[in-house]
Amino acid sequence: MNLFLGTILLFLMLPGEWWMLPGERSAVLVSGGPPSLPSAHPTPWCLVLTLLPPSPALGRGDDSLSCCNVTVEPGKWHSGFSILGLPRRCPELGRSHSSACACLRDRWFREVQGLHSQPVGLKKLFLNVSRAVARDVLITFSPTEGPSMLNTTEKGKAGKIHLPREIFRSLSSQVVHVVVTVLNIQQLGMFKEVNQAGQVLDNTVVGITVGNTSISGLRDPVQLTFTHSQLHPGVTPQCVFWDPSKGQAGGWCSSGCVTQPGDKKTVCSCDHLTFFTLLLNPALDGSTAQALMSVATAGCGVAMAFSIFTIAFCIFIRCRFRFDETRRTNLGLHMNLVGSLFLLNLAFLLNSGLSGRTKAVTCKVLGGLTHYCLLCCFTWTALEGCQLYLLFVKVLGVYIHHYLVKLCLLGWGLPVLVVGVAGVVGSYGEYSIHTTDHQVIAHLCWITSKHLLLHYITNCGYFSLIFLFNMALFGVVTQKSCSLQGTGVVQGGHKPWKVALVAAGLFCLLGATWALAFLTHGTSSAPVLYLFTILNSLQGIFIFIWLVILYYPKTKETTGSLSHIIRHDKNTTVSQE
Repeated sequence: MNLFLGTILLFLMLPGEWWMLPGERSAVLVSGGPPSLPSAHPTPWCLVLTLLPPSPALGRGDDSLSCCNVTVEPGKWHSGFSILGLPRRCPELGRSHSSACACLRDRWFREVQGLHSQPVGLKKLFLNVSRAVARDVLITFSPTEGPSMLNTTEKGKAGKIHLPREIFRSLSSQVVHVVVTVLNIQQLGMFKEVNQAGQVLDNTVVGITVGNTSISGLRDPVQLTFTHSQLHPGVTPQCVFWDPSKGQAGGWCSSGCVTQPGDKKTVCSCDHLTFFTLLLNPALDGSTAQALMSVATAGCGVAMAFSIFTIAFCIFIRCRFRFDETRRTNLGLHMNLVGSLFLLNLAFLLNSGLSGRTKAVTCKVLGGLTHYCLLCCFTWTALEGCQLYLLFVKVLGVYIHHYLVKLCLLGWGLPVLVVGVAGVVGSYGEYSIHTTDHQVIAHLCWITSKHLLLHYITNCGYFSLIFLFNMALFGVVTQKSCSLQGTGVVQGGHKPWKVALVAAGLFCLLGATWALAFLTHGTSSAPVLYLFTILNSLQGIFIFIWLVILYYPKTKETTGSLSHIIRHDKNTTVSQE
């Protein structure tokens, strides 16, 4: 018993906060930092915190005055307690929108700026700058070394802070206190936005305060240079600052900041002082990717069904009605184009369903098959444009022996050569789509990351040439249709708008929809991604409707066919000569 009482007395003689457990402290008040230290905001009177023991009847956050088992009470004053480590112990502090948590967060920010010690995850630089300073203040920082005064001869890869001298000249004090803080948010447990899609560069946040007041609306902005490695394609850097009023518990905001991305660095120019970072936004987040995959899968299934209907319709009207050779060739072209779209949709469904669960060899074959079907689709789109050119621009006609057979050899054979060469050099395999925090959101059997140049040449470059050709052809067709209508050469049921309808169908359904892929960059392009996915997956429906309107005869004389309109134009041109 004496030993037990002696132990109790020993604990009571120790410093007050050493023996108090986190859940057993009572009547402890958190005060502001030393009066001489700068603070970005005035100290709120409400920051009086009483730590109460956990109560079974009162859950965390049930009381509006409670946050992390910490109760806020006005009118008391005490010092000696630091809440710097509270975010690690209590995630609620960074998520709750209660007034108590808001007070705790505000106190946390000021604790960070006013603390002289440098615990793990926090490095600081204190400066006293004269109001009459003749030069701008230059500071360097890094996630590991923290902030320091910039050596003019230094040529390292550290980040840089440029504080214009106008900031200090506008203040009333002769000597201004400057605090620069470099924080590791992973170790401190703060600056975590709810449902945040992007990643903070190196988990590093830079805080800047000058004097005792908030500074904003700077004409000469503060510049922060963040250095980084070569960013992955599709990742967009964005300069942001922490806004405590955003969302429930604060969030990243870019208002007042201008982002200037470079090769291996990004410059942020902001008109205020606060906590800054560089946010790396992936092209897709996990939820968006899953939604797009669901939309594409459903759309591809519908497109395959209508592709079968379209091919059956083309075979039916070729056998049922007596078309001339030109229109039979056109129908043959349309069937091959629809067939390539059918194979592309089938390859995509197989790819999305089997990738990630197949052997390496099977994945290479599946990646090559998907690439082949995509190139076939592009090639038949180009051949449709060439046929339209021969019919409409070369109105006198060009006869080619076994024309359709040669087109099939080109449309299905040229992609074989490209895919064969790519397969020999080992370009195909598993391709993973990651977020910036290296979380895999999709697996595909496709061109591997080591051979992305092949993707840019054979897919992006090849389609770009086809798209430019179709766009130029669309302009020529539109101009000639307007001229024919203006001169009154085309009469009767063969109206120029029918020709324009055919050209617009080829251009919009098979050109503009694929061109939307060039606009899909960054998180802001999510609506374009949805539009691109929906329109391309529904091409089978659009082409089916388009062909039925154009080719199905409504009278004894087939009207609306492009070849019939062009033949009338050709005969008119010959008679005029």
